[in-house]
Amino acid sequence: MPTLSPPPVYSRKNPFPARLLVNQKLNLEGSEKETRHYEFSLAGSGLQYEVGDSMGVFPQNNPHLVQEILDVLHFSGDEQVKNKEGETFSMREGLLKHFQITQPSKQFLEAIVEKSHDANKLSELLQPERKSELDRFLWGLEVIDFLLDQPAVQFTPDEFVSKLRKLQPRLYSVGSSIKAYPEQVHFIIANVRYESHGRKREGVASIYLAERVPQNTPIPMFVHVAKGFRLPENPATPIIMVGPGTGVAPFRAYLQERKAIGASGRNWLFFGEQRSRCDFFYQDEFATMQRDGVLTRFDTAFSRDQAYKIYVQQRLLEHSKEVYAWLQEGAHFFVCGDEARMAKDVDAALHRIVEQEGAMSPEAAAEYVEGLKKEKRYKRDVY
Repeated sequence: MPTLSPPPVYSRKNPFPARLLVNQKLNLEGSEKETRHYEFSLAGSGLQYEVGDSMGVFPQNNPHLVQEILDVLHFSGDEQVKNKEGETFSMREGLLKHFQITQPSKQFLEAIVEKSHDANKLSELLQPERKSELDRFLWGLEVIDFLLDQPAVQFTPDEFVSKLRKLQPRLYSVGSSIKAYPEQVHFIIANVRYESHGRKREGVASIYLAERVPQNTPIPMFVHVAKGFRLPENPATPIIMVGPGTGVAPFRAYLQERKAIGASGRNWLFFGEQRSRCDFFYQDEFATMQRDGVLTRFDTAFSRDQAYKIYVQQRLLEHSKEVYAWLQEGAHFFVCGDEARMAKDVDAALHRIVEQEGAMSPEAAAEYVEGLKKEKRYKRDVY
């Protein structure tokens, strides 16, 4: 009898080609944003993820940008080049699938300084002590800007790719429970588009998925385990979830999971976006979960629905008594979303709630919050 070879094990080094099933815009007409819901098939992969995990997704660069770089460098695109792993492919394929062609690497910037005669400002900014100034200068600038600015600078194909970083996978929070959607994974992704220095810019992965992946196209992906963002082991434990915008993704998964396993723990979700009329993601789904008793409490903050802006941290403070009571009863507190502003503001609100409702000094409140972290009851997935 012939011996059967074991099924392939999929990982970052050997990603699974997941087929796109659904690509649907979540925002309705009148929204200033574009957030999309994706569903991919994992059928036949054997991949298992837990709610709270992420998936690593390998994107491709924009072919128009690839062509522009080839034109500026006077390359045909057929030149054979190698990556650091020794794989050989055409220059066009390399720029499309293997190399990062938006944010410039330090090696690329150093090569521009070395090859040009008027890059003095850039040369000064590359000094180690001026890193923060360099970061400010580079905001909204891409490889193409430096090539267009220095048309006399020339590279050989091998030399050019040696100055580029590897195109990295993007990590997206899992927005579904495998118990609710067997052999599928869902994502909630905001399209990134902006203008800078007179050029339209776009997020590499978000626009690739939104605009350049037809249905049933396989996209390489792998499970990225996030043990620090798991549901409590005891299904009776209450949870408070703060997830504005795309930060709602893991909490949609949590609620599906808790419904599937019949968890008795109470679930409180805080969701925020700009306008309830056009930015209320999964409104019907959450209403059903409320009706079914899965979603115990649901508070929303739509910042543009009134003259003054309201955010999730204000909603937390409005319900400070109940939030503190839930914490005292052992609730786990989860935050997902924007690290720079939202997560910081939510953290400040949490400290204030503990201080106010627990009649504590700021120092004692900080100690209480630190205790939540140590007990793994305050968990954040921020980006």
